[in-house]
Amino acid sequence: QLVESGGGLVQPGGSLRLSCAASDNRPEYYAMGWFRQAPGKEREAVACVVTRDGTTYYADSVKGRFTVSRGDAKNTAYLQMNSLKPEDTDIYYCAGAGQTTYRYGKYECESQDFVHWAQGTQVTVSS
Repeated sequence: QLVESGGGLVQPGGSLRLSCAASDNRPEYYAMGWFRQAPGKEREAVACVVTRDGTTYYADSVKGRFTVSRGDAKNTAYLQMNSLKPEDTDIYYCAGAGQTTYRYGKYECESQDFVHWAQGTQVTVSS
């Protein structure tokens, strides 16, 4: 089971840090990542990190503002979100991947690779 924390209400321009960790001693995930899904919209990959070498993926909308990282402990990861915008408001889901997908040598964070999902945490950016 994956457990995430760190969501909340923040003003535009503010920061939040999401944390995610497996609550049991399961085998190491190939990657960990965060996705978000607004009501009526498709799930979007926000940021992902490959466990083996730290390769990262970011959605264009968060590049330069969000940073995903691996934790020292197995199956832990963090998402540092800076310069938050109202359009970042969403439920963010942490997930662990059972495989990784590469196209033309580039890591692609694809939701079908992720086999375990956390419960989701609300991030609200509003003044």
